[in-house]
Amino acid sequence: MTIKSSTTTFRALAERVVDIETAAIVGLKRYLDSQFEQACELLFQCQGRVIVIGMGKSGHIGGKIAATLASTGTPAFFVHPGEASHGDLGMITAQDIVLAISNSGETEEVLAIAPLIKRRGVKLVSLTGHPQSTLAQLSDVHVCIAVEQEACPLGLAPTSSTTATLVMGDAIAVALLHARGFTADDFAMSHPGGSLGRRLLLRISDVMHTGDRIPLVPPHATLSEALLEMSRKGLGMTGIADGQRQLLGIFTDGDLRRILDQRIDVHQTPIEQVMTHHPVTIEPEMLAAQGLKLMEDRKINGLFVVDAEGIAQGALNMHDLLKAGVL
Repeated sequence: MTIKSSTTTFRALAERVVDIETAAIVGLKRYLDSQFEQACELLFQCQGRVIVIGMGKSGHIGGKIAATLASTGTPAFFVHPGEASHGDLGMITAQDIVLAISNSGETEEVLAIAPLIKRRGVKLVSLTGHPQSTLAQLSDVHVCIAVEQEACPLGLAPTSSTTATLVMGDAIAVALLHARGFTADDFAMSHPGGSLGRRLLLRISDVMHTGDRIPLVPPHATLSEALLEMSRKGLGMTGIADGQRQLLGIFTDGDLRRILDQRIDVHQTPIEQVMTHHPVTIEPEMLAAQGLKLMEDRKINGLFVVDAEGIAQGALNMHDLLKAGVL
């Protein structure tokens, strides 16, 4: 067997795959019809969960579709049709809806459990490439996902068909997301461990330093005392506050660099003489991501956190946001 390869051949084959699969996706628009709308309406009205089933490559795509539905406001999970025949069918209740995926519409493992699903009174929505297939005919609603050709030159490996199925699943999920009024906060609640979830959920109060860890000195403290407080607390700044912790000003590493050439006596000069009045602050209930944007916009490395009366509640710097995964 002679193997022929070249960069040009690889590139040409790849371009052909992209062209074929792009055409398959564009071709899906003709299937966004009344059947698609009925499928979305049925899934939207579901009182239970959407149970996605599929075999082989359709199963892999089904797993991703179930995950996308679940993370965008439609409770869903994937059930392997083979396992369903050996007990997992008990996971499906009368309030659920089954979304069955089979490009041929004749997958034996799926067809074997379809009558049992129907007998339980569970609605069946199918995605197939053949509207006259057995699965399509058994379904309450059928959405076509037919493609003109597979990208595989042998016409055997599922390529265009799986891509089209994935995109149709995304179309259904996003349509349902919009219908449910699903928000960014809702999305974050189902993604608390990811960076996006942290940006949408984490608040300033979750990452700020509080209590004795807040760098604060009174206005009559000397500059040297303020520098010692900055060193102890390690945030690169200190706040200047009165006896009720009302924030009066701030002094930072940057302020220190700016006054070095002014021959100021650090042991005698009160910090209130060199502090920055009316510093930029943030409230504890604001998102940590908003704090990050505020620092970036104002080109500062730290923030004091105050309540509505201006009382110091905490402090944080860019490093705290980095540790929290907000950056």
